Amino acid sequence: MFKLLKEKAENLFPGYFALVMATGALSIASYLLGMQIFASVLFYFNILAYICLWFLTLLRLFKFFPKFKSDITSHTNGPAFFTLVAGTCVFGSQLVIVAESYKIALFLWFLAIMIWMVVMYTFFTAVTIRRNKPTLAEGINGAWLIAAVGTQSIAVLGTLLSPHVGTGRDILLFYSLCMYFLGCMLYLNIITLIFYRFTFLELKYAALTPPYWINMGAVAITTLAGSTLILHSKYWSFLGEMIHFIRGFTLFFWITGTWWIPLLFILMIWRHFYHHYPLTYDPQFWGMAFPLAMYTTSTFQLSKALNVPFLMVIPKMMIYIAIIAWLSVFLGLIHHLYQNIRAMEH
Repeated sequence: MFKLLKEKAENLFPGYFALVMATGALSIASYLLGMQIFASVLFYFNILAYICLWFLTLLRLFKFFPKFKSDITSHTNGPAFFTLVAGTCVFGSQLVIVAESYKIALFLWFLAIMIWMVVMYTFFTAVTIRRNKPTLAEGINGAWLIAAVGTQSIAVLGTLLSPHVGTGRDILLFYSLCMYFLGCMLYLNIITLIFYRFTFLELKYAALTPPYWINMGAVAITTLAGSTLILHSKYWSFLGEMIHFIRGFTLFFWITGTWWIPLLFILMIWRHFYHHYPLTYDPQFWGMAFPLAMYTTSTFQLSKALNVPFLMVIPKMMIYIAIIAWLSVFLGLIHHLYQNIRAMEH
């Protein structure tokens, strides 16, 4: 078993914390829509997943540092490390909303900020100063947008924690507002390159990996961050003064995310049904389950933030699509682990 753990740690996909992101987002969406028992089951599963993934990540960091370093400084694998930030914050948000555990969530918020600083400046410094850089077609993929997702996740958790801190609430909300705008900047910059990649460079169906769903997931969590700031504007007068601007900006990102969904479904059908690309388990599929759950949560909160109750019909339908997506990937994971254990026995 230890041999299997070492092998898993050595070859751990850097973006595996997307499992925690997807589970946390679905748990929160389920809780908000009145599915408390299902939300609690996902919460306890996420505790286990979060601890296990940190154990494997730390084992990889200390035992296989050269591979770890190679991944975090890579154009293709480096952005996946932002899932550590987003996974930590989404789990923290789960603690606030589902478990009402604020002290642990606050600790996770500070931990996420520290990880964000390390990953952000390590990755972007490495890809900037590298001599031999890949072409745009080889180097850019949907995973780059997890930089925006991780940034917005800090904004969301910080805002959720604001009513539960004794001192420094203004500072916490100011920092969350700054991270919201920084995440918006990262999305707009990176999506421009991805859109150019989509429309002007050859995109083979094999290259259309599940992280491209982050094209939508990044604006979904941006919508959630903006909506959460609007819903907490009473806690800081400056937020109240900016509320009209934040409303317009947040609606802009929600519309963008909504526009992406049909196109991504069409491209998925083109890849798997038209070209018969195999639908085998890949940890990157958590990068598809997360955006669907996050879009459900963000639309629910947007409906409350903008006081437009007719939008509530969307999360009430989307929750079932998100559950199906999560369960499909989860069953794939179970089958994958079972096959690995059997292979070790033989």
